[in-house]
Amino acid sequence: MSPSVVRARPLTVEGFAPWGDVVSAGLRAGSAANQGTAVRFDRCARLTSTRPGAAPNLAVFRSAPQPLPLTIKLLERHPCSTQAFLPMRCARFLVIVAPARPDGAPDTGLLEAFVCGPGQGINYHPGVWHHPIVALDAPADFAMLAWEDGGADDCLEHPLDEPLIVDVHPEG
Repeated sequence: MSPSVVRARPLTVEGFAPWGDVVSAGLRAGSAANQGTAVRFDRCARLTSTRPGAAPNLAVFRSAPQPLPLTIKLLERHPCSTQAFLPMRCARFLVIVAPARPDGAPDTGLLEAFVCGPGQGINYHPGVWHHPIVALDAPADFAMLAWEDGGADDCLEHPLDEPLIVDVHPEG
């Protein structure tokens, strides 16, 4: 039996809403800033943590590009914190998400994938199953923000029973 293929589609605010926030300039009204030389867009993502002892961790990820189609073998989640990825140097990247089943494991039958373009970042809601960030086309640097305390709930991994294939939709 060959693995299931999931087709990634372009990232949109509406398509990604069940999983988190799209972070990008111009998605809502802004206000003048810096003596009129910039526009400031506030509250671009809902950043949360349920652990009082966890502290914000702003890290930088350097990701090597991966070829498509991509075989995925695990998903991860952060049950107590949002996790934001903001591209610093990036052409395109792939975001892969899945809901939880009633037993808490990822429901890979409902897995979705999105291709993010220049100027788009994402913020996962707490507990969303997702694949680690995947650079496409060229090496990429991302700023990542999550609340961590060094405990097991910082990041939970779930190996998949069967690998899945993710490819890009023709419009992607």
